[in-house]
Amino acid sequence: MGRPFVKMNGLGNDFVVVEARAEPFTPTEDEVRAICDRATGQGCDQLIAIEPAGDGQVFMRVWNADGSQVETCGNALRCVGWLLMQASGTDRAEILTASGLTRAYAGGDQRVSVDMGPPGLDWTEIPLAEEMDTRGIELQIGPIDNPVLHTPGAVSMGNPHVTFFAARDFDDAFVTASGSLIEHHPLFPEGVNVGFARVLGPGRIRLRVWERGAGLTRACGTGACAALVAASRKGLTGRTTTMELDGGELEIDWREDGHVWMTGPVEVERTGTLG
Repeated sequence: MGRPFVKMNGLGNDFVVVEARAEPFTPTEDEVRAICDRATGQGCDQLIAIEPAGDGQVFMRVWNADGSQVETCGNALRCVGWLLMQASGTDRAEILTASGLTRAYAGGDQRVSVDMGPPGLDWTEIPLAEEMDTRGIELQIGPIDNPVLHTPGAVSMGNPHVTFFAARDFDDAFVTASGSLIEHHPLFPEGVNVGFARVLGPGRIRLRVWERGAGLTRACGTGACAALVAASRKGLTGRTTTMELDGGELEIDWREDGHVWMTGPVEVERTGTLG
């Protein structure tokens, strides 16, 4: 395709980022899958395009590794925010996504904070196929009379999430099998990202996420935000936590004004050209 790119990651959740403000970038689903393929392509969880949005604003378009477009991506917002701030020499960037406007702020030492906005907590905002209390929806994994996991919290962070809480961690096989099943459950008309969390203390949560359209990733920024909100609503934690993900740690703060803030590192891996 002859387009330059930057390969970046946020806690191992990795992206191919293409600048598309001067020239449109419109890959097909097959081309997206080819770029994201770790065996034959550049290899990434998501493909990102930085597009113009009018009045000097920037729009971040996100494709998952399966070729589908999604509303937003928390770790990608930190990476794109860092690129924009580096280019402008400022400590703040505004980024439009399909789920709305977000603002990123420099945090020093290649760390970025993002105001992710308020979570969606009504069943219509997730969305769910039927009305339920999103603090603990009617969903379980395992036998009806003895489920392994049940009543996850449902939260929208601009994209749909459910988070199960348990007293133990789950291995790759369990997360993959359960996550892929729940992702396409009829309760979620737009699919869903699936979190598996263990509360380690009032201010620390261990989390693994099966991402809709991308699979098991090393970190999920919106998933970390959703997990903190779900845990707080269940009374399992307060409104601030350190989230332990496979790729490292994120600081999540559900502030009193209702906005969720995410802070974590970004890394530039390499540059290249899409062929």
